[in-house]
Amino acid sequence: MHATIKAISYFIPEKTLSNEDLAAEFPEWSVEKITSKIGIKNRHIANENETSLDLAVKSSIKLFEENKIDPNSIDYLLFCTQSPDYYLPTSACIIQDKLGLPTSCAALDFNLGCSGYIYGLSLSKALLESGQANNVLLIMAETYSKFLHQSDKSNRSIFGDAASSTLLSLQNNGSIFKFILGTDGKGEKNLIVRNGGLRNVKINNNEPDNGDFLFMEGSEIFTFTLKMVPKVVSSLLEKNNISMDEIDLVIFHQANKYMLETLRKKINIPETKFYYFIENVGNTVSSTIPIALANAINEKRVLKGSKIMLVGFGVGYSWGGTIIEL
Repeated sequence: MHATIKAISYFIPEKTLSNEDLAAEFPEWSVEKITSKIGIKNRHIANENETSLDLAVKSSIKLFEENKIDPNSIDYLLFCTQSPDYYLPTSACIIQDKLGLPTSCAALDFNLGCSGYIYGLSLSKALLESGQANNVLLIMAETYSKFLHQSDKSNRSIFGDAASSTLLSLQNNGSIFKFILGTDGKGEKNLIVRNGGLRNVKINNNEPDNGDFLFMEGSEIFTFTLKMVPKVVSSLLEKNNISMDEIDLVIFHQANKYMLETLRKKINIPETKFYYFIENVGNTVSSTIPIALANAINEKRVLKGSKIMLVGFGVGYSWGGTIIEL
């Protein structure tokens, strides 16, 4: 028996921010320019009082209803977010109660961004195959829109809010292969919300560069990505003793279309096996991979027995990759 992804569902908020909306606010940008540069037409934005925890609960209820899953069967909950409701308690504890999971269910938060799903799969596989859990509920949820200043047209054009919920269990069919994981904290300053934790308090004067809002040094992130992701892909193939020809579909973190296309060409991945799902959801941080994977399954781009390469990378810096078989 192997740890396997059994089901995925996701939830995106109703409110949208379109390229037309952005072009109206920033007349120097055209709808066509935004679309052609980043490949995104719409993003979904959480309401003022809607948090990542709320999105997580909604995506998990969808998972249970769509797949007829009994909440009582969940014995481990992993929740990945960088926008929790509180310093304490953990959001996972609150989600356990709101979903009606048994009190015998273990629950914890972990803080990662765009590599979060890969790390979550790694933890889930370890918990299942070591006998510590039978059914792991892995939830990703982010509301980066709440970190963005209204005048930050670049980041507002990229990021969208969303949550995804994945059920992992032990099964005879399917598997999760070996992982490549890595960290380089020297990149901390290039993607950061500097104020609001215990190191720096919020200034609250609404100045865009005061440290209260998300800052991304896009050129540095791009350089890091072009340097690291090709290494992750080659190491992943070598570690699992598999060739790119044997991979049916490649799903990278859906950062933006320009970055993805540059990576695809640099690594020489055929266009036919490289999957995009960003146009109408945007970069949803840790949920981009599970949302893309769920849609690839729904579109039958992958079937039972398909081998799919997943690679996440970003804030930290942090990166990770694995190969799954459905």
